[in-house]
Amino acid sequence: MSTNNMADPRRPNKILRYKPPSTEANPTLEDPTPDYMNLLGMIFSMCGLMLKVTFTYLKWCAWMAVYCSFISFANSRSSEDTKQMMSSFMLSISAVVMSYLQNPQPMSPPW
Repeated sequence: MSTNNMADPRRPNKILRYKPPSTEANPTLEDPTPDYMNLLGMIFSMCGLMLKVTFTYLKWCAWMAVYCSFISFANSRSSEDTKQMMSSFMLSISAVVMSYLQNPQPMSPPW
């Protein structure tokens, strides 16, 4: 063991713990992607719940809401409020369930 410590090139007095830059000092470092995806997911889920034009668009909006809520959850920080993200996720899941309860046929491509 003593030979391993002798060959170690690191200097213990030069080791500094990483501290992420504070967003209060520089607000441009904050990533707005989770907020945008959360808002977009809520819009898609509301369209998926209330859109009655065709059932195809209803299902696409509902699945896009699930996709946006997953992106919002994946890009969020642990210090953010989880109630809004969970409500967005549950709203998107309810949009998918309600769209398939109204029309259980599989989705067709939009093209």
